[in-house]
Amino acid sequence: MSNPSSDLQNFRESRQIMNEKILDLDHLGIKRFFNLDTNTYRDGALPSQTKELLGLVASAVLRCNDCIDYHLEQCAASGSTKEEIIDAMNVALVVGGSIVIPHLRHAVQTIETLENEGAL
Repeated sequence: MSNPSSDLQNFRESRQIMNEKILDLDHLGIKRFFNLDTNTYRDGALPSQTKELLGLVASAVLRCNDCIDYHLEQCAASGSTKEEIIDAMNVALVVGGSIVIPHLRHAVQTIETLENEGAL
């Protein structure tokens, strides 16, 4: 079994490196999409914290572990509690069904890592 803490750190490092490489492609459409994505999660009619929980639910239902890790970190950074995150993951499980369970396992590992780091 891999170390969840090092898995999350590897994800963080790889994401940063690859995002820089993608943006260095200097493609207007790609830059616009990245900007749209960033701006979507800013405070608006819904606060950023709520939007990150929505992103987490969508990521779990779409079964994207990288997205789950990203949104878990953003949820923690925006002030969500572990209880709020678990409640959101329950929504994902109900909406997505049993196929979400492996991704719920992954999320729990990441939550434990974030707790160990003091982020949650």
